[in-house]
Amino acid sequence: MMKEFEIRADYTRDTIVVYQAYNKAIAKAAVEHQKFSAPFSFSRMTWIKPSFLWMMERSNYGQKSNQECTLAIHIKRESWEKALRMAVLTSPEKRVYSNPENWEKEFSNAEVYVQWDPERNIKGSKLDYRSIQVGISRHLIEEFNEDWIVKIEDYTPLVKKILEFTKAGEYDKAKKILPVEKTYPVSAELAHTIGSMM
Repeated sequence: MMKEFEIRADYTRDTIVVYQAYNKAIAKAAVEHQKFSAPFSFSRMTWIKPSFLWMMERSNYGQKSNQECTLAIHIKRESWEKALRMAVLTSPEKRVYSNPENWEKEFSNAEVYVQWDPERNIKGSKLDYRSIQVGISRHLIEEFNEDWIVKIEDYTPLVKKILEFTKAGEYDKAKKILPVEKTYPVSAELAHTIGSMM
């Protein structure tokens, strides 16, 4: 039984995979240089998501404009957890913030944001548990790009293959090539910070 709020991800001892979708120009430069460069914008927030299927819902399997290419970004687990420790939820959830005014103050000064959205299945239907996405503010983007990223892979061909299978109704074949995600362990303290202790 999945808990409503828990992180599920493709991770190793040292790294965790997060997903982003971009246009061809940004994606090509990122894969080539193994970090982001122009025309990527360093002056706006960037959202990273460890759920592949949630990313697929967001980009409609790479069919949305400017989201044609799916990148799998391997970042250091210590950096991921650093981001979570700095995070403020995008809404004043009572299970985390006993005083809404405290949340308001924290939110206005936050450099990292956490939001929980309904997870999706291979058909795009909402599930009864949630998936985390993490917003990295412009104050941290340079650090994210220079220090956190270990490797950037282009998953666009994989996305196209999965889309082909789903369009043909061959969901079992599509599921077999999905990235494998498992529950990501967090301390009780960190779980409280990001609102995943339920």
